[in-house]
Amino acid sequence: MTITEQHAVVEDWIAATDSHDLMRYLAHFNEDAVLDDPSVGRQFNGRGEIAEYFRSYFIGYNTRTRLLGTEARGGLLHVEVDFTGDFPGGQTGGTFDLTFDGERIANATADLT
Repeated sequence: MTITEQHAVVEDWIAATDSHDLMRYLAHFNEDAVLDDPSVGRQFNGRGEIAEYFRSYFIGYNTRTRLLGTEARGGLLHVEVDFTGDFPGGQTGGTFDLTFDGERIANATADLT
């Protein structure tokens, strides 16, 4: 995938996130994808656990995500975002480092500050 194609996938992933559409959100991940979010203290393995993460932290907190930018870094795509929602503080920034397998996310590492 080109960086332009990866950026387009990320834009659709964020649109799915903001619509709180679980199936559309999960469709962006491989079946065995891994999402690591140290801010919540755990790693989520496979679509089933990633669904749990999405329900808890995005649907549960009515989180909205704004894409600030993407940058290719070696074999991954660095994604900078801003979050607002019904969580303590109501706003925070963060990044995701994504690796892709075809058009789907194989690995996502979150750094939510």
